[in-house]
Amino acid sequence: MQASELLLTRQSAPRLIAPGPNEQQLDFILNAGARVPDHGALTPWEFILAQGDGLTRLADIFINAAKANNADDAFIEKAAKMPMRAPLVIIVVAKTQHHPKVPVLEQQIAAGCAVMAMQQAAFSIGLGAVWRTGGFAFDANVHQSLGLNEADQIVGFLYVGTPAVKAPIKALKPGRQFSRQI
Repeated sequence: MQASELLLTRQSAPRLIAPGPNEQQLDFILNAGARVPDHGALTPWEFILAQGDGLTRLADIFINAAKANNADDAFIEKAAKMPMRAPLVIIVVAKTQHHPKVPVLEQQIAAGCAVMAMQQAAFSIGLGAVWRTGGFAFDANVHQSLGLNEADQIVGFLYVGTPAVKAPIKALKPGRQFSRQI
């Protein structure tokens, strides 16, 4: 796939099934995430992989967080199913640090770029992916269960797998409509 086609036809694939990426494809996806702009070479990200039994462990983390937040039974049931929406979930964490020239926001944006690069990489090799956040990305119970530090922030749950259906390409939103000159 040409880079120009990839950039203009990329879209989320919310219905994902097995198979997920094989080891070579997973390496390609992770390498794409690690290749994003990184001012100061801080590598302000961590990629936590949930696949196989890891999806069940992630579901347990979500269930426990929902219960700790006094969620109703319907939401707890929904939380249990969330990780099962794809054969692989990559939890992307911004691992920020104090730096005199690289503000925390820039480091978080770099981690967000990693999510986008990994989604693009998956798309480029015929897989599908969808970037989700939601309340669990900001939940202290989830952070603690994943062993995150206080300054760490989940910037996305990237669900990766084989698209269950071929979604039609969405109409292009011309970038000029969002631009202005000064």
